[in-house]
Parts: sequence; structure tokens; C-alpha cells
Amino acid sequence: MRWLQCREVTELYSESMDRSLPVGQRLSLWAHFSICKWCTLYKRQLQFIRLALRQNPDRLMGQEPSAGLSPEARERLKQALRQHPKQ
Repeated sequence: MRWLQCREVTELYSESMDRSLPVGQRLSLWAHFSICKWCTLYKRQLQFIRLALRQNPDRLMGQEPSAGLSPEARERLKQALRQHPKQ
């Protein structure tokens, strides 16, 4: 297991929200989070944003027109947020 830099951790954790990581990468993340308060804060912020979007997709995406997204694309995003398995 090698020590990850903060930039690597933020990228890897973001990826982990969409796919399962290999054991070695998960262990590296865990080790880094155990010593880095800034990356731990980033992790909590991502978790909060994800939860907020899942709980309120209509409200959050309906506040202002999304730049360049058609109404159909916005609806597909809302549906994807509702159907994606909770993590």
C-alpha cells in the first residue's frame, strides 16, 4: 500500500461513488482519511451533496435553468438520481 496525495484521494473518492474500488485502493483511502482532516471534510461534503441530490432532485435541479441542458436532459438526470442505488 502506498500513501496517496490529497489530490489523488479526492479523485479516487469521487470515482468510488460511481464504482467499486479494488481492496488496495480502498485501504489507501482509509489510511489517508484516518490522518487527513481536509480530505475527510471533502468526503463528508461529497456525501452530503449526493444525499441532498437524491432526496430533492426536482427542487435542486428546478431552481434555475441548467446551462445548456434541454428539458429532456434535465428530466433524464432527475430519473437517474431517483433510480441510482443508494450508497
